[in-house]
Amino acid sequence: MDEKKEVQVKILKSKEDEKVSDEEFLSVLRLVSPGTNFRSALDGALKSGKGALILIENESTNETIEGGFKVNCRFTPQRLIELAKMDGAITLSKDMKKILQANVLLVPNSKISSSETGTRHKAAERTAKQTKSLVIAISERRHEITIFYRNKRYILKATEDILRKANENIQLLEKQRELFDINSERLNSSELRNYPSLKNALKVIQKGRLIEKISEELKKTTIELGNEGALIKTRLKEIASGVEKETSLVIKDYTKIDLKKTRTILECLTYDELIDEENILKSLAYEGTAINNTIKGWRMLSKTSLLEQDIAEILKEKKSLGQAINSSVKDIAKLIGEEKAQLFKGEIEKIKLNVY
Repeated sequence: MDEKKEVQVKILKSKEDEKVSDEEFLSVLRLVSPGTNFRSALDGALKSGKGALILIENESTNETIEGGFKVNCRFTPQRLIELAKMDGAITLSKDMKKILQANVLLVPNSKISSSETGTRHKAAERTAKQTKSLVIAISERRHEITIFYRNKRYILKATEDILRKANENIQLLEKQRELFDINSERLNSSELRNYPSLKNALKVIQKGRLIEKISEELKKTTIELGNEGALIKTRLKEIASGVEKETSLVIKDYTKIDLKKTRTILECLTYDELIDEENILKSLAYEGTAINNTIKGWRMLSKTSLLEQDIAEILKEKKSLGQAINSSVKDIAKLIGEEKAQLFKGEIEKIKLNVY
């Protein structure tokens, strides 16, 4: 008997420990985002001043349900708001198009750990962990909506609070983009004069990674905002345009290891660690800012219409940016053909004019 209990505890523990991926949880947030009928129902239930417990059905939820009565009607926000006035939980179909039951009692296994204090929230957390389902608890006392999905707990924020924070992050993003562009231009100038600047490269990589990191958070925010986040989403796309590619090309030119390894290291750095340029320097495998080797030239040559294989061919032969852009049309033509060589040389001259 003791052995059987031990096995049950291990099974429950393994269910609790299963992590929810960011992508999976974002798909859950989409279901409860502003503009959806379901979010209208949740907000309405909260405003009514009554608590509620809502369970989204899956193949495992029946084991945690007792009592109540069948409703089996089409879901509408108003119907859910009215049913939420009862004490028990409400169950919805997997596609959330039907209200299945009302006034039911959730009886998850009490051995499942819970960090909640209230009876309703304990039941919601344990049910979500046991059945891997989505459970929503609305608290009239705390005046908040908490979603539980598998082992994840998340309090839904008010739309106006999310919008305010999103707009603050957009302003921060705009400033970082301005600095990114300034340092990219400085890097252009030094590289075209054949003076590779590791300091400028560090600045570009630093600002690029900060933009990417803030953008990742804002993408989650736009999902949580639903229809209300359309303008934020458009502005985010405009600000972050081209940053990831440019940052990767700078890394490719300056790293002593390879792009993938350096990227992996950089993506593990926190905001505080990114602010310290020493950490970025280490990710490129440098010990100091002195640079003796010549610049590879991937970033600058990628500003032309050359295909990646053409750039690789030129750099394989010429070894550096300086030699590539200062070689004659005839030399370049031997590698990529006369027509491409002529076009390439013309584009490089235009880039030089814009920089100088």
